Amino acid sequence: MPWYSDRILPHLIDHVASIDPLMKQRERIVPLASGMVLEVGFGTGLNMAYYDKTRVSRVYALDPFMHLPERTARRIASSGIDVELVRAGAENIPFEDETFDTVLMTYTLCSIPDPHTALEEMHRVLKSGGKLVFCEHGLAPEPNVKRLQHVLKPAWKKISGGCHLDRDVPALLKSASFGLDGLRAGYISTIRIVSFNYWGEALKRN
Repeated sequence: MPWYSDRILPHLIDHVASIDPLMKQRERIVPLASGMVLEVGFGTGLNMAYYDKTRVSRVYALDPFMHLPERTARRIASSGIDVELVRAGAENIPFEDETFDTVLMTYTLCSIPDPHTALEEMHRVLKSGGKLVFCEHGLAPEPNVKRLQHVLKPAWKKISGGCHLDRDVPALLKSASFGLDGLRAGYISTIRIVSFNYWGEALKRN
C-alpha cells in the first residue's frame, strides 16, 4: 500500500511519536548527548528541541527515509544546532571507526530490520569511552503482556512501519558489547503492550 506508507504513515508516526509520555522521555534523555553526536533514526527532528547547545558540537542525523522535509527543516532551524542529514540505514553507517562521542537513539530500535547489526555499527563508530544514549520501548516483563505483544506483533508491524512490540532491548545491547550499568526500565503509560520503556546511557566496551 504505497499510498499508506508514503502519504499517511509518516504523518501518523510523527503524531504518535510526539505524544506527551514519549516527549517527556526525550526531554529526559536527549540532553545527555554531548560532543559529536550521531542521531540514529532522526525522523522529523522531534529531538531537536531537547539538545543542550552548550554540550553538542554537531549532530549527524541518520535516517534511510527523509519524510516531511519541511517540518524537519523547521525543527532543525529553530534548534540553532549544526545538523547534517545523512540518508542511510543503521546497519551500514557511512562513517569511520571511532568518529562520535555520542550515539543517540529514541524509539528507533523497534523498526530497524536487523537491530543486532545496527547496534554493532553504533558501537563501531563510537569513540573509546563513548556512550549510546537511548530510550526505546520493548519486551514487557509480565508473562501476560509479553504473550500479547508476541501475538499482536505481525499485525502491528503492518500498520506501524515495521515496529516490533517485543524486542528484548537489554539482550540486544549486551550482544553488541554495550554496558548496561545505566539502564532503567518501566511503564510510561497505561497502554502496557507499547509502553514498557528502556532508557539510559550504555557505555562502549572494547
